[in-house]
Amino acid sequence: MLIDFFFALRAARLPVTIPEYLSLLEAIKADVIEPSVDEFYHLARMSLVKNEAHFDKFDRAFATYFRGGSAALEMGKDIPLDWLRKHFERELTPEDKARIEAMGWDKLMDRIKQLLEEQKERHEGGNKWIGTGGTSPFGAHGYNPEGIRIGQDKSRNRSAVKVWDKREFKDYDDSIELDTRSIKVALRRLRKFARQGAAEELDLDHTIHATAANAGMLDIKMVPERHNTVKVLLLMDVGGSMDDHVHRVEELFSAAKSEFKHLEFFYFHNCVYDFMWKNNHRRFTEKVPTWDILRKYNKDYKLIFVGDATMSPYEILQPHGSVEYNNEEAGAEWIARLTHAFPNHAWINPEPQGVWGYRQSVSIMQQLVGGRMFPMSLQGLESAMRLLSK
Repeated sequence: MLIDFFFALRAARLPVTIPEYLSLLEAIKADVIEPSVDEFYHLARMSLVKNEAHFDKFDRAFATYFRGGSAALEMGKDIPLDWLRKHFERELTPEDKARIEAMGWDKLMDRIKQLLEEQKERHEGGNKWIGTGGTSPFGAHGYNPEGIRIGQDKSRNRSAVKVWDKREFKDYDDSIELDTRSIKVALRRLRKFARQGAAEELDLDHTIHATAANAGMLDIKMVPERHNTVKVLLLMDVGGSMDDHVHRVEELFSAAKSEFKHLEFFYFHNCVYDFMWKNNHRRFTEKVPTWDILRKYNKDYKLIFVGDATMSPYEILQPHGSVEYNNEEAGAEWIARLTHAFPNHAWINPEPQGVWGYRQSVSIMQQLVGGRMFPMSLQGLESAMRLLSK
């Protein structure tokens, strides 16, 4: 099996080598891990992946090979992978989907805990148990307006309020070469130039006057170079539905790092909660408390959120609503704190503005940021930068 796993990684263009593979086998023979998919994942990544830049590619290859992943919700029980294996995919008409009712947050959480105690076998195509291809709120490859996605390789309907499978996110690339300068031009509307440091550039007007006053003898005058002194705090949504917008966000991120000398950035997933992070591969081990960010950066900073605001409304309004962990306070509380601490704020949304009105979470987030949400178009960026420059 592990030979096939090795070739699956090579097929995914990961630079794994035979000596690293042999080291992995030696570690397994030495019983350094328990017989667990979770522990094998960490051991394999440590043994085979030499560069953090390949973590995301490894995660995708691992998930594709093992068809399941590990539990991210700590319910105290593993779900057999056979319960979640896809044998067929049920086709539902729009009328069929409209008849399926959402359970609501509290009932959903209570029900999955109950099912984990009661269910003893695989179910397929039904509307009650954890299974596949049906209309139950729990499982994979089916449909429900609000459910917990378990054992599915990727989002299909984007209606899950919890995601059982834990996935590593990839950092946005801030060194991407831009095909156009238009994003930079739009960002330049947010600027406040000041002269700082030693003299570095020619002061042409003063040089002309000084030379004339010196009977034509050249008298060069220098002044410090002007820099954009605007301070920007950039908070970026990553993973999930934002995977559709990676290239555009990378362009924006790259342009922002080029244009703003004083730029601080952090990542979040779907909604801001009590912590954020700088490195997606270590987001659970190198957390940055949101309270620390609020204390460290003052009102001189312009706050820019970047995200599609596309999620379950529970993730914004409900304690424990995060798809990844049980947050003690609702995301709306943290958005309110951030917008109060940084009155000069704006939200950049990469989703087309025409669909905003059809997504409840986008409307909620628009209200929370005081209507300061703009599309990630050139016109939208220019409007956002004009607002922030006031």
